[in-house]
Amino acid sequence: MTSGVARRGAHAVPDLVARARQGDPAAVARLISLVEDASPLLREVMAALGPDAGRAHVLGITGAPGVGKSTSTNALVAAMRRAGKRVGVLAIDPSSPFSGGALLGDRVRMGDHALDRDVYIRSMGARGHLGGLAWSTPQAVRVLDAAGCDVVVVETVGVGQSEVEVAGLADTTLVLLAPGMGDGIQAAKAGILEIGDVYAVNKADREGADRTRRELRTMLAMAERRDGAWRPPVVQTVASTGAGIEDLLAEVDRHAAWLRESGELARRRTLRARREVEAIALAALRERWGRAGSGADLDALAGRVVAGEVDPYAAADELLDDERRAPG
Repeated sequence: MTSGVARRGAHAVPDLVARARQGDPAAVARLISLVEDASPLLREVMAALGPDAGRAHVLGITGAPGVGKSTSTNALVAAMRRAGKRVGVLAIDPSSPFSGGALLGDRVRMGDHALDRDVYIRSMGARGHLGGLAWSTPQAVRVLDAAGCDVVVVETVGVGQSEVEVAGLADTTLVLLAPGMGDGIQAAKAGILEIGDVYAVNKADREGADRTRRELRTMLAMAERRDGAWRPPVVQTVASTGAGIEDLLAEVDRHAAWLRESGELARRRTLRARREVEAIALAALRERWGRAGSGADLDALAGRVVAGEVDPYAAADELLDDERRAPG
């Protein structure tokens, strides 16, 4: 981006933020695009959005492929709208190997809400980031928060056992399972008994749903929990028909109330902010290291290590000292 373009974009940031606060979908889309593209304007955007952060409840939805995450998200959004809530949805999808964009496109899968101005749905490509989220998800959540969403739903990719990162982002983590998919074993393997706040056995009209719910309840009861800790409920749903969805939303709301009353919400959000700050700082360090570690100085130091003139630790200290003294 040229400096002229950057200056023109900088003047547009206050206007974009003001329009996003009013719920303008185009402004929200533009801000999230700036986030995804790691725009030079991102710092200004985040500074402008800061005062509006922390109002929305963040609901993370995860589960193995085939459990009905998108269908459940669609049904939950409908229930939230009936309750008068404004909802933002970030659906994290596998990325195109060509464009880097989201392959599945939840705008299509959640078409029921396409014309509702109080629902914003955005598909985001994971772009190779592990853990079921995109690297820019926390900042995108902040955009939707500032845009006046009462709830921000984050639906993970659905890659299986690595789907635990969402617990560090969400206020409430909803884990979906389905009968006949070996989910009892899968739950133990993936560690989802540790990350879930609410569990749903979807496709409960299938054979084995009661057994899956019973096994899950047994495993949850065996988990060690401190006194006063939240005890995750297990709800049966058929998202395709809406059966059980109101009960599921009631449990999500009950957990949200418990978070506020117990002080756990503040603890989780502080930990979330700590991780975000750490990730940004590490990204900056990696960028600086890329500059320091790609020049002739590193080659020269490596040669001195091979020749026995300096040990690797001393060489690393020298490289870092040189980088700190470098301008910029």
